[in-house]
Amino acid sequence: MSDIALSISILALVAVLGLWMGNWRICGVGLGIGGVLFGGIFVGHFAGLWGVTLDSHTLHFIQEFGLILFVYTIGIQVGPGFFASLRSSGLKLNAFAALIVLLGCIVAIVLHHLFDVPLPVILGVYSGAVTNTPSLGAGQQILSELGAQETTLDLMGMGYAVAYPFGICGILITMWIIRLAFKVDVNQEADAFETHNGQKKDGLYTINVAVKNPNLNGLQLQDVPALAEGDIVCSRLKRGEELHVPKPDTHIEINDLLHLVGERKALKKALLVIGEEVDASLSTRGTELKVQRLVVTNEKVLGKKIRDLDLKNKYDVVVSRLNRAGVELIPTSQSTLQFGDILNLVGRQEAIEAVSGIVGNAHHKLQHVQMLPVFLGIGLGVLLGSIPFYIPGFPAAMKLGLAGGPLIVALVLARIGSIGKLYWFMPPSANLALREIGIVLFLAVVGLKSGGGFVDTLVNGDGLSWMGYGVAITFIPLLIAGVIARTVGGLNYLTICGMLAGSMTDPPALAFANGLHNSSGAAALSYATVYPLVMCLRILSPQILAILLWVS
Repeated sequence: MSDIALSISILALVAVLGLWMGNWRICGVGLGIGGVLFGGIFVGHFAGLWGVTLDSHTLHFIQEFGLILFVYTIGIQVGPGFFASLRSSGLKLNAFAALIVLLGCIVAIVLHHLFDVPLPVILGVYSGAVTNTPSLGAGQQILSELGAQETTLDLMGMGYAVAYPFGICGILITMWIIRLAFKVDVNQEADAFETHNGQKKDGLYTINVAVKNPNLNGLQLQDVPALAEGDIVCSRLKRGEELHVPKPDTHIEINDLLHLVGERKALKKALLVIGEEVDASLSTRGTELKVQRLVVTNEKVLGKKIRDLDLKNKYDVVVSRLNRAGVELIPTSQSTLQFGDILNLVGRQEAIEAVSGIVGNAHHKLQHVQMLPVFLGIGLGVLLGSIPFYIPGFPAAMKLGLAGGPLIVALVLARIGSIGKLYWFMPPSANLALREIGIVLFLAVVGLKSGGGFVDTLVNGDGLSWMGYGVAITFIPLLIAGVIARTVGGLNYLTICGMLAGSMTDPPALAFANGLHNSSGAAALSYATVYPLVMCLRILSPQILAILLWVS
């Protein structure tokens, strides 16, 4: 068997063993994908004892390509949500999550200087303590750019492996400590969350408003102050017993009923201007009007604004909601259509069918992956990551590397959505498959490279000290941010748990937080809010740490 064939066979063995180990559960908590790392360590240890030599070039390529694939698909996944999560509604949660990342970096710097921990080790321990594998890859990349040797990079992998197990358990213990310290009643917290946020979790609300302001009588809909700012969509108008699809030039009259869609604050403002909320039905049931969801799949409309389609005037159809990558948006005339956008339409059936032909609504296309944009994006990401830039006082030119470059390009491309007939939408199942393949390949190689000296380091070396450093990096930031979020920020306990899980990009922790109260979506909502920003910060932070500590 050739060296390349042997190396790939060993990698397959590591993947099978590691994924099996990842499914083990202790008190409902498992290693997940991190099991591949320990599978690699196990196989690497015995491979070293038996003198099995693997092709280094093959392993290096597989490790780097796995990292690129994983980071790029992460960027495509979180790209639309990344910018949406920075809106004012998520600023507080994202601020606390960023604080956790910052505190983790500070603790790592203090430990590095206080105990003279080697730079590769502290970067590996930092990545393992926050259970973030892309962070490990980014740290190894920047150390390589700074001239570190291969054996030095293996130390980083061992530090990651030592700190990783407690990183998973530490966040669960932190949630438990906060619950005990503040004597939290989970059921009360869930009720408080529902009372404060209502039953809807999508951020958009609907109300029916009766026009009572005499100053609005005879005014065109587009001239009503509260509706002209683009924060609200009026999707239906009822006059007497007739239900209409309102247009911008529709004249409203006293006692007209308007069905408004928007964010809570905007709707309250509109209510003050227009009239009073009424408990009346503006349902399309039993009328000529229908409500239907269409998906944008026609390349001809990608990049066009909703106003360019002129759906209201041409087809007497109104777009009441726009769902993009799971995020509900207010569809304004300036909203640009992207592949995979879901439009909520109100209008007559024949009109909606006509619009369906325009936007596509071909659901089978959502399962098709355009490979040309994928490799174009990866190529641009690698190119961006390879561009050197110079900072005065630093010993070498800096690069974003194979972790930072593809991530930034993917975020931008996912935000743009499409260029001409090229679109960067990727079906969730395809994204997950590519992401899992990438991370399995990366972790398998890291484990194999670290396995040779792992046991000796843990038993006879500084492994136990590294584990202690990992405990500090895990615990201190989580406890400080959790206590501040509760006492100063006044956040709901379940929201805090979701934020803590999101700040560690830790799905097992999210599962634990969701299990605290199965009927509440507070934890999942806050997790999703902070995840995109935190993932980017986790990838960038080890690179910044490496530069700062290398110079010092």
